[in-house]
Amino acid sequence: MAKKDLTAYSICSDARAMIKKAREDGVETVWDRLEEQEPQCGFCELGLSCRNCIMGPCRIDPFGNGPKRGVCGADADVIVARNFGRMVAAGAAAHSDHGRDLVETLHAVAQGQTTDYGVRDEAKLRRIAAEVGLEVEGKDVKAVAAALADQFYEDYGFKRGSMSFLGRVPAKRQEVWKKFGITPRGIDRDVVEMMHRTHMGVDNDAVSLCLHAARLSLADGWGGSMIATELSDILFGTPAPATAKVNLGVLKADHVNILVHGHSPIVSEMILAAVRDPGLIAKAKAAGAAGINLAGLCCTGNELLMRQGIPMAGNHLMTELAIVTGAVEVVVVDYQCIMPSLVTVAGCYHSRIVTTSPKAHFTGATHVEFDMHNARQKAIEVVELAIERFTARDQGRVDIPGEPVDIMTGFSNEAILTALGGSAGPLLDAIKAGQIRGAVAVVGCNNPKVKHDYQNSNLIRECIKRDLLVLVTGCVTVSAGKQGLLMPSAADLAGPGLSAVCKALGIPPVLHMGSCVDNSRIIQLCGMLANALGVDISDLPVAAAAPEWYSEKAATIGLYAVASGVFTVLGLAPPILGSKAVTDLAVSGLEGVVGATFAVEGDPVKAAELIDARVRAKRKALGLTP
Repeated sequence: MAKKDLTAYSICSDARAMIKKAREDGVETVWDRLEEQEPQCGFCELGLSCRNCIMGPCRIDPFGNGPKRGVCGADADVIVARNFGRMVAAGAAAHSDHGRDLVETLHAVAQGQTTDYGVRDEAKLRRIAAEVGLEVEGKDVKAVAAALADQFYEDYGFKRGSMSFLGRVPAKRQEVWKKFGITPRGIDRDVVEMMHRTHMGVDNDAVSLCLHAARLSLADGWGGSMIATELSDILFGTPAPATAKVNLGVLKADHVNILVHGHSPIVSEMILAAVRDPGLIAKAKAAGAAGINLAGLCCTGNELLMRQGIPMAGNHLMTELAIVTGAVEVVVVDYQCIMPSLVTVAGCYHSRIVTTSPKAHFTGATHVEFDMHNARQKAIEVVELAIERFTARDQGRVDIPGEPVDIMTGFSNEAILTALGGSAGPLLDAIKAGQIRGAVAVVGCNNPKVKHDYQNSNLIRECIKRDLLVLVTGCVTVSAGKQGLLMPSAADLAGPGLSAVCKALGIPPVLHMGSCVDNSRIIQLCGMLANALGVDISDLPVAAAAPEWYSEKAATIGLYAVASGVFTVLGLAPPILGSKAVTDLAVSGLEGVVGATFAVEGDPVKAAELIDARVRAKRKALGLTP
């Protein structure tokens, strides 16, 4: 099959340069494998195939000429709803398991079981503990940490039948959830119940399955992910605005280059400590390097970017290409969004993939297992391996494309409120005055089915032109950053109202709020604004979008956004189109249930128009100028 022109794959020059080099080096990339898979299974794309039991696999003919029911008797609506429910459950389990790791780390700190980790933001620890009803007065740090860890442990079960952060949800939204029976009860409980419901012979009503999918997604958004965000701040520091750099140009030809990739800061924070160790820097120099350079990929990169200003080398579709530069000694991974192909690509160069989690092994990788008791020592071992690999590097194969781009990062909710003088009042004033007409969260992944970073960056441009403040997390951060949209100078690209606000505050029109779990910051901010106005989240002039999403976690995030009352535009359709009932519920029916729906639109201009129409309608309903 003839290869496409490089411009068909990505809008980014560093990506195109490395795709070209990969071809020259004989290295297979994600785009090559996608082309080998085409045409992809139409039954699966529509959600009409089922492998849930050994009476199958079954499929439903979308044209009505073949089977209308599976062997068990399930029709298209039930099969699609079951598949989507399991997809959402997997996404919620992934993000919430991330949160569980942080609860365990906080518990170990509280019990004095580790010296590698500690509480960096004691004020936030005490504030969060008080918020969830714990006594903090007169108690030392370890006692408060122990009590908070125990409280969050219970959020994962079913002892209390509720969750700690539901007090952040506006009362009107809580009433909606109660009315339709979708109030989340426990993180693990609701995930496990979906797996039970989708076993053959349990829940065979499409609407019932979809409503439970909404409930378990809320258990992630207002539970597991929110716990992960808040505990990461407590353990590693609450982000504040700072500048950093992004793209493959952050790699250094004369340095030992280490990349961290995945989602958990537990490993990457220790790697950062190790690369700053004077003894290891001396070893690197003795090996012929000028020093040790650390950079991030995907959400682990976002975690270090937000808190420590560590540069970002790339997002999801850049992970293979970073290795193709020939300049990377080690990629340290934890879990989630790590392509198994990285081991194969690394084998084409001198690079090594180092896995660190007991739940994420990769055949052919070097496994150095981290836990809270040995993390610092294991990080030293990984850096020593990187130094050893530097001596094996073929400098003739090194090609680092372009120069790094400046970005501004660190916009936690605390940082945003601080920039506004300590409250949401000035932001609300700007919204009421029409300077900021609304806010849009543009989040999610990259998907090789669409041109890399095209939809992400162009939707952002269209939104800020319309005086819509944009909030980004995860892989979209790199998309926006490489286009210069994460610097205050980008205010010149915004509409007159948003531009004036940004210039007055010295901030970009696009605010980086963290990693994928940090979408919980965005729904919390929506809750704060709704409470300040005395309305529901669904009444706010806000929206969300995931233009290039691919993962189960993104499906969960999108659903908890909608279930929280936020209109959400997807760039690619989820595998539900085989069921008219489920599709109608998603794109229209949920409006009457939770006050928001999904839309699917792959054209960034048309997607922006849908968002703009939503914002106009919500502003008008609030008595504001459209």
